[in-house]
Amino acid sequence: MTALSAELFVHPALFYSGEGEYLHGTVPFVRAGLKAGEPVAVAVPGPNLAILRTALGEDAAHVTFLDMTEAGRNPGRIIPKVLRAFADAHRQTRVRIIGEPIWAGRSTVEYPACVQHEALINPAFQGRDVTILCPYDADRLEEQVLTDAYATHPLVISGGKERTSSAYDPEHVVARYNQPLEQPAQATELVFDADRLPGARHFAVEQATRFGLSAVSLEDVALVVAELTTNSVVHGGGSGTLRMWADGGQVVCEVRDHGHLNDPLAGRRPPARDQLGGRGLLLVNSLAHLVRIHTGPDGTIVRCYISQH
Repeated sequence: MTALSAELFVHPALFYSGEGEYLHGTVPFVRAGLKAGEPVAVAVPGPNLAILRTALGEDAAHVTFLDMTEAGRNPGRIIPKVLRAFADAHRQTRVRIIGEPIWAGRSTVEYPACVQHEALINPAFQGRDVTILCPYDADRLEEQVLTDAYATHPLVISGGKERTSSAYDPEHVVARYNQPLEQPAQATELVFDADRLPGARHFAVEQATRFGLSAVSLEDVALVVAELTTNSVVHGGGSGTLRMWADGGQVVCEVRDHGHLNDPLAGRRPPARDQLGGRGLLLVNSLAHLVRIHTGPDGTIVRCYISQH
């Protein structure tokens, strides 16, 4: 890194074209960290994980590797379960992480959650001794994705040169992708309040069973719906609506209420050990394969996608 990066928290985007540029931008980054005695983690999609591990040779033994297509399938769990988990385990020293949460196989349904995640990394790590390098495949990703990367990263590395991004505006990105969610063609719904919380869980399990989920996935549905409906009763005006439907092999659970979600990092910030509550959305993010949220003056919608295990 150059003098541009002489801050506590550093969050550059790396635009690469082809395997050669990918390795040129990542291998020296990893080795510089190891040479400085910094713990290093690499969380990237499987194919890139393999080529980077091979290129590092013996140095790979000193790096923590995670397949982002598994660990970060749900973008909402990347900050607490991947980035913060590694950084918090090494609080006494600076750490380096390569995180590639956006790849060509991401769906249009997943993307808004991905770009919000990239924007939220900045407040989540402000003041921390951490460098998080985020590679972007300039050949395979759409132009809008690269444009958004300039807005979510204060630094951009392209063509081997690092520069400050004049378009950096993460708060605007979070707000812009707080989009109304497209409505399904057909869904089954249940209105609930405090007295109907057990009924809402039973309803969710019955619907998920009808859609063919396995026993383990049914447990996830029950936990997700229990957390979301309870949150609606406590924080969302005392009642809400649960809707469920099937979508491409996944079961979708949606809870809407009249509350407003003021904290964009809710469900992404690990709670303090002595904190009471505040773990509901964190659990939802850890169980669901995707979580989309839309919040506004009229209320909040949390939509969770759950797949077969």
